[in-house]
Amino acid sequence: MNEVASTERALILAPHGRDATVACALLGEVGIAAHACADLPALCTALEEGAGLLILAEEAVRTADLQGLAAWIGAQPPWSDLPVILLTLRGDGAERTPEAARLTELLGNVTFVERPFHPTTLVSVVRTCLRGRRRQYEARARLVERERLLADLADERARFETLVEHLPVAVNLMDRNGQTILSNPAFRRFFPDSVIPSRRPDGEASWIGYDEQGRRLPRDQYVAVRALRGETVSGIEFIYRPEGDQPVWTRVSGVPVRDTTGKVVGALAVIVDISDQKAAQEALQRLTETLEFKVQERTRELAATLDQLRDEIRDRERAEEQLRQTQKLETLGQLTGGVAHDFNNLLMAVLGNLELLRKRLPADPTTERLFDGAMQGARRGATLTQRLLAFARRQDLQPQAVDLAGLLDGMKTLLERSVGPRIVIRIDARHATAPALIDPNQLELAILNLAVNARDSMPDGGTLTVTVDEAPVPVASGLPPGSYPYVSVRDTGTGMDEATLARAIEPFFSTKGIGKGTGLGLSMVHGLAVQSGGAFRLSSVPGQGTLVELWLPKATTPAQAAELPPAPAADVSPAVVLVVDDDALIAMSTVDMLADLGHTVLEAGSGVEALELLRSGQAVDLLLTDYAMPGMTGVELAQAARAMVPDLPVLLATGYADLPEGVVADLPRLAKPYTQHQLAVATAKLLAKTSRTSAHAKPSGGLHLEPQTGIHR
Repeated sequence: MNEVASTERALILAPHGRDATVACALLGEVGIAAHACADLPALCTALEEGAGLLILAEEAVRTADLQGLAAWIGAQPPWSDLPVILLTLRGDGAERTPEAARLTELLGNVTFVERPFHPTTLVSVVRTCLRGRRRQYEARARLVERERLLADLADERARFETLVEHLPVAVNLMDRNGQTILSNPAFRRFFPDSVIPSRRPDGEASWIGYDEQGRRLPRDQYVAVRALRGETVSGIEFIYRPEGDQPVWTRVSGVPVRDTTGKVVGALAVIVDISDQKAAQEALQRLTETLEFKVQERTRELAATLDQLRDEIRDRERAEEQLRQTQKLETLGQLTGGVAHDFNNLLMAVLGNLELLRKRLPADPTTERLFDGAMQGARRGATLTQRLLAFARRQDLQPQAVDLAGLLDGMKTLLERSVGPRIVIRIDARHATAPALIDPNQLELAILNLAVNARDSMPDGGTLTVTVDEAPVPVASGLPPGSYPYVSVRDTGTGMDEATLARAIEPFFSTKGIGKGTGLGLSMVHGLAVQSGGAFRLSSVPGQGTLVELWLPKATTPAQAAELPPAPAADVSPAVVLVVDDDALIAMSTVDMLADLGHTVLEAGSGVEALELLRSGQAVDLLLTDYAMPGMTGVELAQAARAMVPDLPVLLATGYADLPEGVVADLPRLAKPYTQHQLAVATAKLLAKTSRTSAHAKPSGGLHLEPQTGIHR
């Protein structure tokens, strides 16, 4: 028998007659299980297997011992109230009332049905009793489920409490009034009395909260208050200030607790100690700031290093460019210097022979005009060679302390005549400027060249400004730092573009038309500045003009007024002059000019030949030697000759002054090309200093000695 059939069956106890059989048949017909029990013990045994109701015949229980049945009925669980149908006999019922009451007391849920009864009545009563029994079973099921749920809930609560107890964060479950329901030790460390801050009198003093903007929170914005209002709050930072202890940084969150209808019935608050996190953040912030500072400092250092490297690269590139220009100019200077030196020798022969020839030809206007033209051409050639030598930095300079302002004042009239009436000249000369160490004649020539160049760049007129002043030298000049006197020439002409400016100081480079310039003006000025120990700076802007600056070395002595050179002696005794030159053409011209002056001239083609002549015992009053000779220079010859004749005057003839420093300090020089007058002045000056009184042989034919005392080749 299945469980449903056993729990809903009818147990019948009617041992007398056919009542049990009839009842089983009736109930079987309507689908109700029924089981007839032979006696009361059998009924109690069947009850243990389950029953939906009992049908008892009154005569079976009236005198029977019902303690066992009553005990079973009394031991029913709370949900169970087993229905009992008691089949009574027909009677007046008054004498039966006490018995009915006794049975009701013993059996509990009793329904009385009198016999005889209609079958429908029995079936109806049984069905009613079964419906009641089923409701009892349903109640039992609900009670079982409730007990299971309560057990599960108890288990979950135990697990939850265990979890909460061991959480590292503070947890507090409160009711709708803020009273603590459940909390853990971490929470009780903050609140031993379990009273939340919003309910404490000193809550705002000991718990200081801040919103996202850093503003202090009022009490009604505390986390628990907001959670009890139904808000979900997370991550509000508070500073907890316990009495007598260090402040503690916390982060507080809260969520409302709702019932099944959604009504707020409490709240859950969580407090996290973030002091270590705050300390780490502060340490990280300090580290970040330190790192940022170091990064910025290192960035500045790297930027400075990069700037320095760029400056060094620019300086190196500038130095390399200057070196290339210097090497280029040096190469050109060597070329032009050599050409100028050779050209000087040629001009020497031309000028000397023209002067001698002029004395020997009869006076004639046409001849004089031709001689003047030839002399002017030769002198212009000499001027050209001087410019070439100035560019090559090989001209014979005679630097001295020069008052630049005074020199410029003396040149004003010359400058005005040179540039013409359409050019306005402005002189800006500061007379307090320190004197410059420079050759005044060459400086005048340089300023005049610059003025002429400026005039040519202003065909429609303009302004020429010449300035003399003293200022710190620019770094790009290449000079040691310091204050230097300078001369600047500025014009308002057409100016130069970068390509022209880059080639401006190259010799023979000119933007003027054919026949209008040699291209040596700026080259000469540049060479003069560099050879004098100064600097040359050139800048120009197309359409605005050009500026030329000459930075000059400062003199250590004050400037002296110019003195006229002493005039040659009117009466110079004839002397024996030894002329040494490897160029026969130059030697012949010099010998002839000296002979024409009345001197006895000995000629040697090299230093070795001259020394042999001196060793022979030949008396010599003056040694005139060229400097650049193969085998032995003029300086070396002078040193060797003076070793033999210590008081022998020596005159050094040269076209440039690239002589070893300090070697020729006591050797007077005669610059090539020289005229007979310049030769006479130089020899007379030296001969006047000597006290020799040796006899002199008379010249033969006015030019050469006889072979025994004549010219040695």
